[in-house]
Amino acid sequence: MPIDYQQIYVRIKEIGAGARERRKTLDERRKKARGLLDAYASELDFLRAKVDSAKQADANLRCALPLNESLASSYPPAASVKDATLIAADGSQINPDRHAAVQFGLINVGAIIMKLSSGEAPEIFTESELLYGDDLLPNGIPMSEGMVALKRDLSERTKLDELSKGIKGPIVTFTDGPIELWGAKGEDAQSYAEFVDKYLTILSRLQTRGVVTAGYVDKPSADLVIRLLEIAMADNEQIKKLREYHPLRGVSDRWLFGEKEKPLLPPGHRSAVFGIQSSSEKNYKGALSLHFFYLNVGADGHPWPVRVEIPKWVADDKEKLDLLHAVLVSQCRMMGSKPYPYLLHRAHETAMVKHEEKEQIEQMLTQELRNQNEEVDEGSYKQSAKDLKGRTRI
Repeated sequence: MPIDYQQIYVRIKEIGAGARERRKTLDERRKKARGLLDAYASELDFLRAKVDSAKQADANLRCALPLNESLASSYPPAASVKDATLIAADGSQINPDRHAAVQFGLINVGAIIMKLSSGEAPEIFTESELLYGDDLLPNGIPMSEGMVALKRDLSERTKLDELSKGIKGPIVTFTDGPIELWGAKGEDAQSYAEFVDKYLTILSRLQTRGVVTAGYVDKPSADLVIRLLEIAMADNEQIKKLREYHPLRGVSDRWLFGEKEKPLLPPGHRSAVFGIQSSSEKNYKGALSLHFFYLNVGADGHPWPVRVEIPKWVADDKEKLDLLHAVLVSQCRMMGSKPYPYLLHRAHETAMVKHEEKEQIEQMLTQELRNQNEEVDEGSYKQSAKDLKGRTRI
């Protein structure tokens, strides 16, 4: 049956009818958030104490943790960088498909090295890992899509570690997305812990060599600073029921730092550096503890705040922090009206696996298995039905 557009249309009209009331509520909450930011901008000891109290009530609390800069801080980029090596890495994957005739996965990582002021063309690297058989059964459990994504993230950071070895002078490395590895539940928990151990080892090696590393989060959705402001206004009883307490629901960090009329961050400016209060702090300790700042990579009249995640060893070193700040601003300006780090864009293009490439790998693998007289299953009949010619539905 096709979509019942009449039902959809009725719901759309209902949504439209509530637009004015939603806008009024959101405007009130935004005004409240800006007022709270002004009121608590320099009350750093008070805010840290409130976060500690909230953490006792909710061990999984996730919010910004103020350090030593005012919440309303705004810092311009340093002068343009002339001497540094930039390395960006991005990855893509093919997830195992139980409906396919052959079960396999793929991790494909693309990396780019650019040596500023050298006159040399950027170097491009690709690393492809085919997953088959026992590779898809870590700890005897079928690898989930989440675990494939974790393996991809680990491979990206591993590539940065490998490529940065032996390079002299300042080195700045970055990937797309958070530095923090997202957790896994249930049967994946053991494998996740093993990934985290390997990941932390790589971060430690980067730290030992003084390599600047960061995660670039475009259009971030995690409202870490807004959550901090909610905690600041909560009384003792509200702290006890923190998970249900969201008086600023709908207000975003992106709006707070990039409101179009009066953005807290002018173009090219960064915010204060915050710590990340989260349950993952038990993994990321000391020099590896997670921090972030917001950066407006947009232009006058069109702010575009992004979140940049960094480890403590970068946050504590002003020279490294300023270098990263200047590099990201410069990289984003290379992309014009849709700012995004140029090298990350190139790395993504290198890493992306096309549908026809997936089909070719499947055909090659199937043919080799048959050549070796290994049994090859059929694809599921459900998938065969989906693949019938003329079918256009999802």
